[in-house]
Amino acid sequence: MQGALDDGLVRREELFLQTKFTHRAGQDHRLPYDPYAAPGVQVRQSLASSLEHLRVEELDSYVLHGPSTRHGFGGYDVEVWRAMEELAGEGKTRSLGISNVALDQLEELLGLARVRPAFVQNRCYARSGWDQAVRALCREHGIVYQGFSLLTANAGELHHPDVRRLAASTGRTIAQLVFRFAIQIGMLPLTGTTDPAHMREDLGALDFTLSEDEVALVETIGVR
Repeated sequence: MQGALDDGLVRREELFLQTKFTHRAGQDHRLPYDPYAAPGVQVRQSLASSLEHLRVEELDSYVLHGPSTRHGFGGYDVEVWRAMEELAGEGKTRSLGISNVALDQLEELLGLARVRPAFVQNRCYARSGWDQAVRALCREHGIVYQGFSLLTANAGELHHPDVRRLAASTGRTIAQLVFRFAIQIGMLPLTGTTDPAHMREDLGALDFTLSEDEVALVETIGVR
């Protein structure tokens, strides 16, 4: 990325930089903070590591990579969020977000946050209505819902004959259908591909529209 900036291929303001703080149990061996430090110190060390590697002064979005507990928003998570709020106040990140969050956890966070999340980033399953309840809460509070693993988490549903027929009738790939569907229901779809051909294919989701019936078909594919 920095090479592209240095070469003038893109400007910093044309990029959206988002990274995460991950609690110890969710981290791999590349730990960007002292595991014995207080939660707030860990958050600062992790962000400093991200800024150093990206060679920038601020992020566009700093995301809590999921609460540390399966249910609720515990004391550790509150300390982490408070530290993230401080960093936002210091101009180290323009916004905050949270990922891998359940409905009850998001409700609890919204009740205690001084700086509310601008983004929710969840793995999105067709069998749960594409995270319908969490998306509804996000709409209510003006939070951008970022859906990831839209293809890999739904491989079985996306091989349904109805989806294949829709792809054939529209002349689009399954990936393009899913990303277009996501956009039309108010979701910001994420793709992790590094393949230029797949990137071009995914961008094809921007140049067509699904009808209401076609959106409904994809939205209910998990219960067919």
